[in-house]
Amino acid sequence: MNKLLLAALVTGALSTPVFAADYTIMAPAAPGGGWDQTARTMQEALQGEGISGNVQVTNVPGAGGTIGLAQFATQENANPDALIVGGYVMVGAILTNMSPVTLDNVTPIARLTGEAVGIVVPAASDIQTIDDLVAKLKEDTGAVAWAGGSAGGVDHITAGLIAKAIGVDPTQVNYIAYSGGGEALAAILGGQVTVGISGISEFASQIQAGELRLLAVSTDTRVDGFDAPTLQEAGVDVAVQNWRMVAAAPGITDEQKAAITADVKAMAESATWQTALETKGWVDTYLDGEAFDAQLDADITATESILKDIGLVQ
Repeated sequence: MNKLLLAALVTGALSTPVFAADYTIMAPAAPGGGWDQTARTMQEALQGEGISGNVQVTNVPGAGGTIGLAQFATQENANPDALIVGGYVMVGAILTNMSPVTLDNVTPIARLTGEAVGIVVPAASDIQTIDDLVAKLKEDTGAVAWAGGSAGGVDHITAGLIAKAIGVDPTQVNYIAYSGGGEALAAILGGQVTVGISGISEFASQIQAGELRLLAVSTDTRVDGFDAPTLQEAGVDVAVQNWRMVAAAPGITDEQKAAITADVKAMAESATWQTALETKGWVDTYLDGEAFDAQLDADITATESILKDIGLVQ
Protein backbone atom coordinates (compact mmCIF):
# COMPACT_ATOMS: atom_id res chain seq x y z
CA MET A 1 0.00 0.00 0.00
CA ASN A 2 2.81 2.37 0.96
CA LYS A 3 4.61 1.59 -2.30
CA LEU A 4 1.47 2.35 -4.29
CA LEU A 5 1.02 5.65 -2.42
CA LEU A 6 4.64 6.62 -3.01
CA ALA A 7 4.34 5.76 -6.71
CA ALA A 8 1.21 7.87 -6.98
CA LEU A 9 2.93 10.83 -5.30
CA VAL A 10 5.96 10.57 -7.57
CA THR A 11 3.76 10.33 -10.68
CA GLY A 12 1.75 13.32 -9.53
CA ALA A 13 4.90 15.34 -8.91
CA LEU A 14 6.29 14.50 -12.33
CA SER A 15 3.05 15.52 -14.05
CA THR A 16 2.91 18.89 -12.26
CA PRO A 17 4.62 21.76 -14.19
CA VAL A 18 7.80 22.98 -12.54
CA PHE A 19 7.84 26.76 -12.65
CA ALA A 20 11.07 28.72 -12.37
CA ALA A 21 9.72 31.56 -10.22
CA ASP A 22 6.70 33.58 -9.26
CA TYR A 23 7.44 37.06 -10.60
CA THR A 24 6.14 40.50 -9.74
CA ILE A 25 6.67 42.96 -12.59
CA MET A 26 6.59 46.69 -11.92
CA ALA A 27 5.33 48.97 -14.68
CA PRO A 28 6.64 52.37 -13.52
CA ALA A 29 3.77 54.23 -15.22
CA ALA A 30 0.00 54.46 -15.13
CA PRO A 31 -2.15 51.78 -16.80
CA GLY A 32 -2.60 51.99 -20.55
CA GLY A 33 0.87 53.03 -21.70
CA GLY A 34 3.68 51.12 -23.35
CA TRP A 35 5.35 49.96 -20.15
CA ASP A 36 2.05 48.75 -18.74
CA GLN A 37 1.29 46.92 -21.99
CA THR A 38 4.78 45.38 -21.94
CA ALA A 39 4.46 44.19 -18.34
CA ARG A 40 1.01 42.68 -18.93
CA THR A 41 2.09 41.00 -22.15
CA MET A 42 5.05 39.52 -20.24
CA GLN A 43 2.59 38.32 -17.60
CA GLU A 44 0.46 36.63 -20.25
CA ALA A 45 3.43 34.97 -21.96
CA LEU A 46 5.24 33.83 -18.81
CA GLN A 47 2.12 32.24 -17.39
CA GLY A 48 0.63 31.02 -20.67
CA GLU A 49 3.84 29.29 -21.71
CA GLY A 50 4.30 27.65 -18.30
CA ILE A 51 7.51 29.55 -17.56
CA SER A 52 6.09 30.98 -14.34
CA GLY A 53 3.10 29.84 -12.33
CA ASN A 54 2.08 33.23 -11.00
CA VAL A 55 2.98 36.68 -12.33
CA GLN A 56 1.63 39.89 -10.83
CA VAL A 57 1.86 43.39 -12.33
CA THR A 58 2.02 46.57 -10.26
CA ASN A 59 1.87 50.19 -11.44
CA VAL A 60 3.94 52.96 -9.85
CA PRO A 61 3.60 56.06 -12.08
CA GLY A 62 5.48 59.33 -12.06
CA ALA A 63 8.48 61.27 -13.37
CA GLY A 64 9.18 59.12 -16.41
CA GLY A 65 9.49 55.97 -14.38
CA THR A 66 12.05 57.34 -11.94
CA ILE A 67 9.65 57.20 -8.97
CA GLY A 68 9.00 53.52 -9.61
CA LEU A 69 12.68 52.90 -10.29
CA ALA A 70 13.70 54.43 -6.95
CA GLN A 71 11.07 52.39 -5.10
CA PHE A 72 12.10 49.21 -6.90
CA ALA A 73 15.82 49.69 -6.23
CA THR A 74 15.19 50.42 -2.54
CA GLN A 75 12.49 47.88 -1.68
CA GLU A 76 13.42 44.90 -3.85
CA ASN A 77 17.15 44.61 -3.11
CA ALA A 78 18.35 41.02 -3.62
CA ASN A 79 14.84 39.81 -4.53
CA PRO A 80 15.17 37.42 -7.51
CA ASP A 81 11.39 37.41 -8.11
CA ALA A 82 11.11 41.16 -8.79
CA LEU A 83 11.29 42.67 -12.30
CA ILE A 84 10.79 46.18 -13.67
CA VAL A 85 10.19 47.29 -17.25
CA GLY A 86 11.80 50.43 -18.65
CA GLY A 87 13.50 51.71 -21.76
CA TYR A 88 14.37 54.77 -23.80
CA VAL A 89 11.83 56.92 -21.93
CA MET A 90 13.40 56.07 -18.58
CA VAL A 91 16.91 56.85 -19.85
CA GLY A 92 15.76 60.34 -20.83
CA ALA A 93 13.77 60.87 -17.63
CA ILE A 94 16.73 59.95 -15.44
CA LEU A 95 18.79 62.63 -17.17
CA THR A 96 16.15 65.38 -17.28
CA ASN A 97 15.00 64.78 -13.69
CA MET A 98 18.59 64.43 -12.49
CA SER A 99 17.45 61.29 -10.69
CA PRO A 100 19.80 60.05 -7.96
CA VAL A 101 18.68 56.51 -8.80
CA THR A 102 19.72 55.30 -12.25
CA LEU A 103 19.85 52.04 -14.18
CA ASP A 104 23.18 51.43 -12.43
CA ASN A 105 21.08 50.74 -9.32
CA VAL A 106 19.25 47.76 -10.86
CA THR A 107 20.31 44.69 -12.86
CA PRO A 108 19.49 45.09 -16.58
CA ILE A 109 18.42 41.77 -18.11
CA ALA A 110 17.39 42.29 -21.73
CA ARG A 111 16.09 44.65 -24.38
CA LEU A 112 12.75 43.30 -25.53
CA THR A 113 11.13 45.41 -28.22
CA GLY A 114 11.40 48.37 -30.54
CA GLU A 115 8.50 50.49 -31.68
CA ALA A 116 7.77 53.41 -33.96
CA VAL A 117 6.55 56.64 -32.43
CA GLY A 118 3.33 57.81 -34.06
CA ILE A 119 2.24 61.44 -34.56
CA VAL A 120 -1.56 61.72 -34.46
CA VAL A 121 -4.37 64.29 -34.43
CA PRO A 122 -8.09 63.89 -33.72
CA ALA A 123 -10.15 62.96 -36.79
CA ALA A 124 -11.88 66.37 -36.70
CA SER A 125 -8.58 68.31 -36.75
CA ASP A 126 -7.85 70.63 -39.64
CA ILE A 127 -4.34 69.14 -39.72
CA GLN A 128 -4.55 66.60 -42.54
CA THR A 129 -0.87 65.83 -43.15
CA ILE A 130 2.53 66.18 -41.51
CA ASP A 131 3.09 69.15 -43.85
CA ASP A 132 0.13 70.90 -42.22
CA LEU A 133 1.65 70.28 -38.79
CA VAL A 134 5.02 71.62 -39.94
CA ALA A 135 3.33 74.78 -41.25
CA LYS A 136 1.63 75.39 -37.88
CA LEU A 137 4.89 74.84 -36.01
CA LYS A 138 6.68 77.32 -38.24
CA GLU A 139 3.88 79.84 -37.84
CA ASP A 140 3.75 79.68 -34.03
CA THR A 141 5.69 76.86 -32.38
CA GLY A 142 4.27 77.41 -28.89
CA ALA A 143 0.66 77.43 -30.12
CA VAL A 144 0.93 73.76 -31.05
CA ALA A 145 0.31 71.72 -27.88
CA TRP A 146 1.76 68.20 -27.90
CA ALA A 147 0.50 65.40 -25.63
CA GLY A 148 2.93 62.60 -24.95
CA GLY A 149 4.70 60.57 -22.32
CA SER A 150 7.10 61.70 -19.66
CA ALA A 151 9.31 64.78 -19.98
CA GLY A 152 12.63 63.88 -21.54
CA GLY A 153 11.34 60.59 -22.89
CA VAL A 154 11.30 59.38 -26.47
CA ASP A 155 8.05 61.24 -27.29
CA HIS A 156 9.48 64.53 -26.01
CA ILE A 157 12.80 63.89 -27.74
CA THR A 158 11.06 63.14 -31.05
CA ALA A 159 8.98 66.34 -30.84
CA GLY A 160 12.17 68.32 -30.17
CA LEU A 161 14.01 66.67 -33.04
CA ILE A 162 11.11 67.44 -35.41
CA ALA A 163 11.23 71.09 -34.37
CA LYS A 164 14.98 71.25 -34.90
CA ALA A 165 14.77 69.48 -38.27
CA ILE A 166 12.26 72.00 -39.64
CA GLY A 167 14.25 74.98 -38.40
CA VAL A 168 12.29 76.13 -35.35
CA ASP A 169 13.56 76.46 -31.78
CA PRO A 170 13.09 73.08 -30.02
CA THR A 171 13.08 74.79 -26.62
CA GLN A 172 9.82 76.51 -27.64
CA VAL A 173 7.96 73.22 -28.17
CA ASN A 174 4.78 73.23 -26.05
CA TYR A 175 5.01 69.68 -24.72
CA ILE A 176 2.58 68.41 -22.08
CA ALA A 177 3.79 65.26 -20.34
CA TYR A 178 1.40 62.56 -19.14
CA SER A 179 2.34 59.65 -16.90
CA GLY A 180 0.31 57.07 -18.82
CA GLY A 181 -0.95 56.47 -22.33
CA GLY A 182 -4.57 56.54 -21.18
CA GLU A 183 -4.30 60.09 -19.86
CA ALA A 184 -2.58 61.37 -22.99
CA LEU A 185 -5.14 59.65 -25.20
CA ALA A 186 -8.02 61.28 -23.34
CA ALA A 187 -6.42 64.70 -23.80
CA ILE A 188 -5.95 64.13 -27.55
CA LEU A 189 -9.44 62.79 -28.15
CA GLY A 190 -10.90 65.54 -25.98
CA GLY A 191 -9.28 68.27 -28.07
CA GLN A 192 -7.26 69.59 -25.13
CA VAL A 193 -4.10 69.49 -27.26
CA THR A 194 -3.22 69.92 -30.93
CA VAL A 195 -1.29 66.74 -31.58
CA GLY A 196 -0.43 63.48 -29.85
CA ILE A 197 2.87 61.63 -29.92
CA SER A 198 3.57 58.18 -28.48
CA GLY A 199 4.28 54.56 -29.31
CA ILE A 200 2.08 53.58 -32.22
CA SER A 201 0.53 50.64 -30.34
CA GLU A 202 -0.98 53.08 -27.83
CA PHE A 203 -2.99 54.70 -30.64
CA ALA A 204 -3.71 51.63 -32.76
CA SER A 205 -7.33 51.02 -31.74
CA GLN A 206 -8.30 54.68 -32.19
CA ILE A 207 -6.51 54.92 -35.55
CA GLN A 208 -8.29 51.80 -36.80
CA ALA A 209 -11.62 53.12 -35.49
CA GLY A 210 -11.13 56.40 -37.37
CA GLU A 211 -11.02 58.48 -34.18
CA LEU A 212 -7.40 59.52 -34.73
CA ARG A 213 -5.51 60.40 -37.91
CA LEU A 214 -1.94 59.08 -38.12
CA LEU A 215 0.23 61.75 -39.76
CA ALA A 216 3.61 59.97 -39.74
CA VAL A 217 5.78 57.41 -37.98
CA SER A 218 9.23 58.07 -36.56
CA THR A 219 11.12 55.02 -37.79
CA ASP A 220 13.13 54.91 -41.01
CA THR A 221 10.69 52.41 -42.55
CA ARG A 222 6.90 52.37 -42.65
CA VAL A 223 4.98 50.27 -40.13
CA ASP A 224 2.96 47.36 -41.50
CA GLY A 225 -0.75 47.78 -41.03
CA PHE A 226 -0.67 51.59 -40.87
CA ASP A 227 -1.16 53.90 -43.85
CA ALA A 228 1.26 56.69 -42.97
CA PRO A 229 4.62 57.92 -44.26
CA THR A 230 7.82 58.05 -42.27
CA LEU A 231 8.94 61.49 -41.15
CA GLN A 232 11.85 61.22 -43.56
CA GLU A 233 9.52 60.47 -46.47
CA ALA A 234 7.57 63.60 -45.51
CA GLY A 235 10.72 65.71 -45.67
CA VAL A 236 11.46 65.85 -41.93
CA ASP A 237 14.92 64.36 -41.39
CA VAL A 238 14.24 62.48 -38.14
CA ALA A 239 14.44 58.73 -37.44
CA VAL A 240 13.79 57.42 -33.92
CA GLN A 241 12.83 54.02 -32.56
CA ASN A 242 11.57 53.60 -29.02
CA TRP A 243 12.81 50.51 -27.19
CA ARG A 244 11.78 48.74 -24.01
CA MET A 245 13.70 46.54 -21.61
CA VAL A 246 13.34 44.50 -18.45
CA ALA A 247 15.60 44.66 -15.40
CA ALA A 248 15.90 42.69 -12.19
CA ALA A 249 16.59 43.82 -8.65
CA PRO A 250 19.98 45.01 -7.44
CA GLY A 251 22.00 42.65 -5.27
CA ILE A 252 21.03 39.38 -6.93
CA THR A 253 23.64 36.67 -7.52
CA ASP A 254 25.13 35.77 -10.89
CA GLU A 255 23.23 32.47 -10.73
CA GLN A 256 19.94 34.27 -10.10
CA LYS A 257 20.61 36.70 -12.95
CA ALA A 258 21.31 33.75 -15.28
CA ALA A 259 18.05 32.04 -14.26
CA ILE A 260 16.02 35.21 -14.80
CA THR A 261 17.68 35.79 -18.17
CA ALA A 262 16.84 32.22 -19.20
CA ASP A 263 13.18 32.74 -18.28
CA VAL A 264 12.99 36.07 -20.14
CA LYS A 265 14.67 34.60 -23.21
CA ALA A 266 12.28 31.64 -23.21
CA MET A 267 9.39 34.11 -22.98
CA ALA A 268 10.76 36.23 -25.83
CA GLU A 269 11.09 33.16 -28.06
CA SER A 270 7.62 31.83 -27.20
CA ALA A 271 4.64 31.72 -29.57
CA THR A 272 2.57 33.84 -27.16
CA TRP A 273 5.13 36.65 -27.16
CA GLN A 274 5.78 36.51 -30.88
CA THR A 275 2.05 36.71 -31.60
CA ALA A 276 1.76 39.73 -29.30
CA LEU A 277 4.61 41.48 -31.12
CA GLU A 278 2.79 41.09 -34.42
CA THR A 279 -0.54 42.19 -32.98
CA LYS A 280 0.87 45.28 -31.28
CA GLY A 281 3.26 46.31 -34.04
CA TRP A 282 6.32 45.86 -31.82
CA VAL A 283 9.64 44.91 -33.39
CA ASP A 284 11.60 42.03 -31.86
CA THR A 285 14.89 43.63 -30.77
CA TYR A 286 15.80 41.05 -28.12
CA LEU A 287 19.32 41.45 -26.75
CA ASP A 288 20.83 40.24 -23.48
CA GLY A 289 24.16 39.67 -21.73
CA GLU A 290 27.26 41.76 -22.34
CA ALA A 291 25.98 42.89 -25.75
CA PHE A 292 22.94 44.49 -24.12
CA ASP A 293 25.05 46.08 -21.38
CA ALA A 294 27.28 47.68 -24.03
CA GLN A 295 24.28 48.84 -26.10
CA LEU A 296 22.61 50.32 -23.02
CA ASP A 297 25.73 52.32 -22.16
CA ALA A 298 25.91 53.60 -25.75
CA ASP A 299 22.21 54.56 -25.73
CA ILE A 300 22.57 56.48 -22.45
CA THR A 301 25.50 58.46 -23.85
CA ALA A 302 23.68 59.18 -27.13
CA THR A 303 20.48 60.22 -25.34
CA GLU A 304 22.36 62.67 -23.13
CA SER A 305 23.84 64.25 -26.24
CA ILE A 306 20.42 64.54 -27.94
CA LEU A 307 18.81 66.05 -24.81
CA LYS A 308 21.54 68.68 -24.62
CA ASP A 309 21.15 69.35 -28.32
CA ILE A 310 17.43 70.13 -28.03
CA GLY A 311 17.78 72.03 -24.76
CA LEU A 312 16.24 69.55 -22.32
CA VAL A 313 19.47 68.97 -20.38
CA GLN A 314 22.11 71.58 -19.62
